Amino acid sequence: MFFENPALFFLLIVPLLLLVHYIWMEVRGRRPHMRVSSLHPWAAGGRSVMEWLRHLPFILRMAALCLIIVALARPRSSTETERVDTEGIDIVLAMDVSTSMLARDFEPDRISAAKNIAVEFISQRVSDRIGIVVFAGESFTQCPLTTDRATLINLMKDVQTDLIADGTAIGRGLATAVSRLSGSEAKSRVVILLTDGMNNTGEITPLNAAELAKMYGIRVYTIGVGKHGEAPYPVMTPWGVELRNMAVEIDEDLLGQIAESTGGRYFRATDNTKLAEIYSEINQMEKARTTVDSFPVYKELFGKFAFWALVCLLLELALRLSIRRLP
Repeated sequence: MFFENPALFFLLIVPLLLLVHYIWMEVRGRRPHMRVSSLHPWAAGGRSVMEWLRHLPFILRMAALCLIIVALARPRSSTETERVDTEGIDIVLAMDVSTSMLARDFEPDRISAAKNIAVEFISQRVSDRIGIVVFAGESFTQCPLTTDRATLINLMKDVQTDLIADGTAIGRGLATAVSRLSGSEAKSRVVILLTDGMNNTGEITPLNAAELAKMYGIRVYTIGVGKHGEAPYPVMTPWGVELRNMAVEIDEDLLGQIAESTGGRYFRATDNTKLAEIYSEINQMEKARTTVDSFPVYKELFGKFAFWALVCLLLELALRLSIRRLP
């Protein structure tokens, strides 16, 4: 606590002078007296409560005066407050939804693991606009750029493998993601492209889409999903669904070229834990830029002192009205 007008404390000399005057009057001035032969009858009885109580109004009045002077000095307190201005990043999550994403080398399968970990990533990027693009034989926008986390998460959970024609059009998926970011005014624009296969369809090649991303200054992080060797894949048979091991074929050279040409990085995820670590690493690399301004916030405290001064004055008035014998 500090005082805005500390010079007003010189007024405290007023209650001090009044106190000296009161004591002087009590000792020398208006105390009545008479001559008696002995003080024995009064000494035995002691002083009454009323004799002490008659000083209370003066004490309350002086306390009120001191509190008023303190209030006039304008007591204040201050706390340091920070204002954080965050410059968000525009991010598009481009996800492969071809039927190969049903392979069960992840728990419970690739697409479910990718969706769950992407939801965690979305929840951590509170200052960014995020969009979702899905691709297989074709591509489309599942969710445009938005800061509505609830909508993003719900739409991510709705992603399925049977949304569009089967296939792996990596070029189409990347081109759609770039198209969503091309009109963005954010200083940092990012595509996170996740796939488990090789480009086998689509009229736009992945490298042409990467050149388009480079032209717009968009970084592309590519993630290859799938264990090395073979992975169990569900196959429909006359006897129901069976798991058959199929070779995992990911065009890592192509994904590496896409990432390198746009200033991003290529990652290989072989299980749920590794995929979560990759998203965490991207989250750390793509930190939003923040500006922090500190400024004090003041709180006026004179009201408390004024309130107690009023209480003292009301108590003095009540005592004077209720105890008639008081001066």
